[in-house]
Amino acid sequence: MADLPLSAEQEAEAQRLFELFQGPLLQEARRLARLFASKPTSQMLGKTEFQLRDAVHQLGAQLLQTALDERKKGATRAPA
Repeated sequence: MADLPLSAEQEAEAQRLFELFQGPLLQEARRLARLFASKPTSQMLGKTEFQLRDAVHQLGAQLLQTALDERKKGATRAPA
């Protein structure tokens, strides 16, 4: 995804969200790194791929919920 032009207010919101996202992103990256390290090359595809896909979908849902919660708290005045 290319950089999007943002207003100053939107950029401030993006920075707040980026800071909030770092914890969950790093935690999941660590978990996935451990998963990958535990698998021999012959097991990296198949079940491991699905575990990765599921983890990324769950992480995306968690980040989306965080963004929505921040807007509900009034952290931004940008339109939904």
